[in-house]
Amino acid sequence: MNEDNDVTIEPEENGDDQIKSLKEKLKKALEEKQEYLNNWQKDKAEFLNARKRDQESQKDFARFSNQNLIEELIPVLDSFTMAMGNKEAWEKVDKNWRIGVEYISNQLKKTLEDFGLKEIDPLGKPFDPMRDEAIEDGKEGNLVTTVIQKGYELNGKVLKAPKVKIGEK
Repeated sequence: MNEDNDVTIEPEENGDDQIKSLKEKLKKALEEKQEYLNNWQKDKAEFLNARKRDQESQKDFARFSNQNLIEELIPVLDSFTMAMGNKEAWEKVDKNWRIGVEYISNQLKKTLEDFGLKEIDPLGKPFDPMRDEAIEDGKEGNLVTTVIQKGYELNGKVLKAPKVKIGEK
């Protein structure tokens, strides 16, 4: 009934052999203990990292879960902008009706902003091909001189690039 973990003293061994045997078993036990501790610490660190990754993934999911709906509503924003952008035609419309439409437009913008949508305004800034779409390229310079169509980003991610003219101011 001699297990590896049990310490037994054999009567026929002399004192030096017994001490040597016990030291070897102790050394082996300490090495195993250290190995178990190292593995436990490694597993704990991996678990904590996995938890952090999971939490980040959940945050990203929440931030971008409405992306498809918001992308579908961007053309509606563009339609409001175009309708109100034609000053001559817009001024001919009944004032009360204009106020109502402007209220609805602002309400839609505010709701989308609450979900992380922001308008991209590159006017006067250097042209950035990762953000802007150049419609007309000036012969000189790289500044955005005109925004032809608004762009939008959702929580820092470009959903629709602004269409711009670039040149020198």
